[in-house]
Amino acid sequence: MRAQRGPVPWAAVTRGALAAGPLLLAALLAGRASLGVVAAIAAMLAGINDRPGSRRTSVRRIGVPALAGAVGLLVGSYAGAHLGAFALTLVLTGLGLVGGGISAIGPVASGTGTQLLVTSAVGAGMPLPDPVWQIVPAFLAGAGWLLALRLLLPTPVSRTGDPRAGRGRGPYRPDSRFAPRPDKHSDPRPDPRPDPRPDPRPDPRPEPRPGPRPDVRLDFRFDGERAAVAEVYEAVAALLDAAGTEHAGARRAALTAALDHAQDALAGPRLRRHPSSAAERRLHAQYAAALPLGEAATALAWAERTVPKRAAEGPRRLAAAVRGNSLAGPLPAPARTDPALRALDAALLHAAEVFDRGRAPDLHTRRRSVAALVRTVLGAGGREYALRAGLCFGAAVATAQALHHGHWYGAHQHWYWLPATAVFLVKPDLGPLVSRVLCRAAGTVFGALLFAGFAAVLPRPEGLVVLVAVCGALVPVAARHFAAQTTVVTVLVLALVMVGGEPQASAGRIGETLLACAIVLIVGHLPVPGQRGGGVRARIDAADAAAHAYLVHVLGESDDRAARWTLRREAYRTLAEARAAIARAAAELPALARHSAGADEVAAVLERLVETTTACAVHLDDTGRLTPRHTERLAALRDELATRRGRVGRSRTLA
Repeated sequence: MRAQRGPVPWAAVTRGALAAGPLLLAALLAGRASLGVVAAIAAMLAGINDRPGSRRTSVRRIGVPALAGAVGLLVGSYAGAHLGAFALTLVLTGLGLVGGGISAIGPVASGTGTQLLVTSAVGAGMPLPDPVWQIVPAFLAGAGWLLALRLLLPTPVSRTGDPRAGRGRGPYRPDSRFAPRPDKHSDPRPDPRPDPRPDPRPDPRPEPRPGPRPDVRLDFRFDGERAAVAEVYEAVAALLDAAGTEHAGARRAALTAALDHAQDALAGPRLRRHPSSAAERRLHAQYAAALPLGEAATALAWAERTVPKRAAEGPRRLAAAVRGNSLAGPLPAPARTDPALRALDAALLHAAEVFDRGRAPDLHTRRRSVAALVRTVLGAGGREYALRAGLCFGAAVATAQALHHGHWYGAHQHWYWLPATAVFLVKPDLGPLVSRVLCRAAGTVFGALLFAGFAAVLPRPEGLVVLVAVCGALVPVAARHFAAQTTVVTVLVLALVMVGGEPQASAGRIGETLLACAIVLIVGHLPVPGQRGGGVRARIDAADAAAHAYLVHVLGESDDRAARWTLRREAYRTLAEARAAIARAAAELPALARHSAGADEVAAVLERLVETTTACAVHLDDTGRLTPRHTERLAALRDELATRRGRVGRSRTLA
């Protein structure tokens, strides 16, 4: 029930203001109000999916759901025009099964399933005077307009090459202020780096071969990618600061989230297989250089030892260099007193070289095959999600059809609100079921009453167009809380349909929303065939398999570092997804939460296992053998996992 915090996304606010409102105004000036309503609805749905990230990721995040929305609009329009009530209910229920099943794949697929169902309800329940071959292109044009704004408009802060950030000359040189003092515990092997300068005076030696000069142009193409990669280095520094404290676990989770975000930002769709520009290749190299730093920081946190403050200074300077699109400059040299610190020092050396003259390595991702996606959809989690969505959507369509044919709606023919509301309510990735229902009900009631007041005083249609533009600008801010988002979307949609010719119907929309809330609450708590909590168990199984693959690779002492980092990324990513699913399930009412009881304990064991595997990998790189502490910890975790795993399922375990 808490709202998210953070700075106002002014770029998204600007795009929202320039999307639905101007599209509706252009359509009104052209005398095609109904097509303008369709385009504005598409822009609104695209604005809901317009989340922070890189431009490349926004193509998938906005474009794929928009294509699914066009398909849903096409199917719904034809089905609503040519099928009877019973057949239409069956068709839309089957579509609900499909939309729910594909939503189990991931966030983008979830948005895709949502738009598929919402637009099918709109196409069937909001008849328009225009032919379908004009309605679908209008929908795609509306979503495409917001996507074009996302790709072309600069962000408020996009000037790169800040001369104050990461200023330096040439490759890595340790900073004399941070150079470690030799002691009896120091590494006896010679340090391959040049000695630090004895004083901060200018170096009389010739300049090293310069790397790429900072770009001081207004270059906003990769601002999202730069911010994401810089956050990775900041998260590494924060984990080093927290090593040996009770905050280390939370900082390690934050590092995983930063790596996931950067990986997604860089791995978006592209026309070419490899990065085509030098700036993008350099960003890929800088991201890859952060992986060994994160590995060393995780090993230091696992050892539960405090780290000297200077150890975190290097990653922070690298973060500033990423944001400023500049060279790394002098970096502090950490003490080389144990394997993890030596790994950190080696990773800093490698990162400094990459920042000076980096190339574009692989992003260390394993793409899921079509067969793997099908298994996810047809697995326990996909089946449970599909059944819930199909039942709720089908029940809402059947109820709306009964009310429609019983003339409960009055003179107009629009009955889309009830099934469209059920779609948003049934989605588990939006929060626990009861909180979703409460927020939706409160937001709809407040939004409908607010719109009734606006409709009474605003001139038509120009006042409604301004209201649509204002609401479009508020959507990115309101996305921080489901009730606030519902309020803004309710006002926006009611304004759109009134422009399209529907009379003021705030009271009816409140009644339909409360009815949809009751349907979803009842269906959401009904017993279903099979084992409950399938989504949580599916995530746990995926994390189990990824941890197993990572452990086998490390204990096999393979020299393939790229494969190791790929497996490590997959292990942490699947573990983070499992943690998120467990947290949502635990916040449900006891009738639903009890089906995932014990899953958080299994996830905690898997998390410690992956961290121990990372510490083993770093130690094996340095010494070639494991200590008794490593082997004893692995054995203890194996036994604990075998004991706890059976509480949430009986599939294969690491034991």
